[in-house]
Amino acid sequence: MSPVSELNKKLKILLIITGVIIIPVLVSPLPKFKAPLSTVVEARDGSLLGARIADDGQWRFPSSEQVPEKFKKALLTFEDRYFFYHPGINPVALVRAFIDNIKAKEIVSGGSTITMQVARLSRGNRSRSYGEKIFEMLQALKLEIFRSKREILRIYAANAPFGGNIVGLDAAAWRYTGKSPEDITWAEAAALAVLPNSPSLVYPGKNQETLKNRRNELLKRLSEREYIDSLTLVLALDEPLPGEPKALPSKAPHLTDLFYLKNRGERIRTTIDPVLQERTADIVNSHQKELAGNFIFNSAALIVNVPTGVVLAYVGNTSNEKIS
Repeated sequence: MSPVSELNKKLKILLIITGVIIIPVLVSPLPKFKAPLSTVVEARDGSLLGARIADDGQWRFPSSEQVPEKFKKALLTFEDRYFFYHPGINPVALVRAFIDNIKAKEIVSGGSTITMQVARLSRGNRSRSYGEKIFEMLQALKLEIFRSKREILRIYAANAPFGGNIVGLDAAAWRYTGKSPEDITWAEAAALAVLPNSPSLVYPGKNQETLKNRRNELLKRLSEREYIDSLTLVLALDEPLPGEPKALPSKAPHLTDLFYLKNRGERIRTTIDPVLQERTADIVNSHQKELAGNFIFNSAALIVNVPTGVVLAYVGNTSNEKIS
C-alpha cells in the first residue's frame, strides 16, 4: 500500500471516530429548566422585601447573575475540584466510580461533574443507570461547548436541591441562614455546599451529626487549599449548624402581592428605600392603634420623591407578618 493510500485510510478512520463522538453530542439537547419560579421583590439596595412561593409549591428563586465566591469555592472543593479544567466529564472520576460500583455490585458512586449534575437535574433527577449516565455525559459535553463555566455554575446554583421544598442557593441561603448568599459565612457556605449531594440525608434540623461531620471535613479541606486561614477555620468549626428553615422577610407584603399578580415568577428590583420602608411601617402600625378607637382598622402610606416620581416606601396595610 502506498504512503498516500495509508494516509487516506488513517484519515477516514479518524473521521469515523470523530463522527461517532461528535454527532451524538451535537444532536443531544441542551439541558433546560422549565419549572415555575418564586416571585422575589427586592429593595433598591438588593435586600429582600418579600417573596411568594412558586406555583409548584417550591421555594425556587429566579437565578442571580453570579455565584458568591465563598459558596463557589466550597462547592467546587466538595464536588468538582477540576471543574475549570475538564470538558464536562472527568475520566478519572468516572473510572474510580465504575470500580467502586463493581466492588459494591450496585451503583454507589456516579463520578459526576457539576456539568453532568446540571444535565441530570434538568431531566428531573431520573434513576441512576448507565444509560442515563451516558446521556448526561453527552449533554454535559454539549453544555460545555455552548455555555461558559461561569454560566454552568450559575445554572447549577439556581437549580440544585437543598432539602424539602427549597431549590437553589438563593432560596436556601435565606431559608437556612436568614441572609443573602453574598453575606453567608464560610461555615454556612460549607454547610450549603454539601446539601445538594444528599439533601434528604443531611436536611438541616435533622441528621445534625452527619451534616456537621461533612461540613467540618469540607472546612478543613478549604483550609488545606488555603482558601481560609487557621483562625477562620477554628471559628467556622465552632459555628452552629443551620437549623429549621427560617421565615422569609416580609417588609412590603402588599407590594409583593402586587408584583406576584403582575410579574409572577420574576425577580423585581424596586426603588424602595429599605430603612425608610421599615420606619414608615412602624409609624403606620403605631398610629393605627389610635385609629382603631374610631373603628378604623386599616391604614396605608406611600412616600414618593416628588421631583422624580420615585416611590421610596409602600405600606399597604398595618401588618408586617413574615412568611413561614
